[in-house]
Amino acid sequence: MSRIIPLFPLQTVVFPTERLPLHIFEERYKQLVKDCVRRNLNFGIPTYINGELGFGTELSIDKIVKKYENGSLDIICSGVRAFKIEKFFNPIPNKLYAGGEVHFMENIDDATIETQQEVLDLVYRMYRNIDMPIEPMEPNEFKSFLFAHKLGLNLEQEYQLLQLPSESERLLFIKNHLQKVIPVLEQINETKKRIQLNGHFRNFDPLKF
Repeated sequence: MSRIIPLFPLQTVVFPTERLPLHIFEERYKQLVKDCVRRNLNFGIPTYINGELGFGTELSIDKIVKKYENGSLDIICSGVRAFKIEKFFNPIPNKLYAGGEVHFMENIDDATIETQQEVLDLVYRMYRNIDMPIEPMEPNEFKSFLFAHKLGLNLEQEYQLLQLPSESERLLFIKNHLQKVIPVLEQINETKKRIQLNGHFRNFDPLKF
C-alpha cells in the first residue's frame, strides 16, 4: 500500500507505538502540523542517516499541548507504522515542507512466548549490570518497538531494527545485541570490583599444595 504523506526528516529513529513529544518552531513544520490537523492527516518522520532518507515511521498527532505567541507548538504524537520511501519531494508543490510517496510495511506479529521470555531475561540481566531499575512484566508484554530505545542500541542499530518486518526477527536482533553487550558490562563490573579491592585487607583462603 503506497500513499503520499508529509515528511519531517530527523536524525533519529521513531518506532511504531512510540509516544513522541515535539517542539515545532520552523515555519515549514508549523505549516505541516496545521495542514495535518485541518485535514486529519498523519505525517512521517524518516530517519536521516548517512546522508540519505530511506525508512521511517508514520505518526498521528494526538494533542497540541501548547501554542506560543510566535506560532511555535508543543505537540504529542504516536507512532503508527513503518514505511519505506519510494519517491521524495522537497518540497511538496505549493508547500514549505517535504513529502514522499511511501510504502507502508506489514508488521508480522509472530513472536513466541518462549522467545519473549528469553529476551526479557537478558534485558533484566543487562539492567542489573548497569544498576538500573526495571518494572517486572509478563513475557507477552515485551514488544521490540516499545523497548527499542531502552536497550543501548546506537542509531544504526535502531534503524536496522525498524526495517525488520517481523517481531521474531526483531527479537532475534535484540537477543544477539544483548548477548554481545552483557559480557562486556559484566567484565567492566568485575574490573570495578577489583579496583575497589585494591589497597584493602583481604582474606585469602589457604592453598593446599
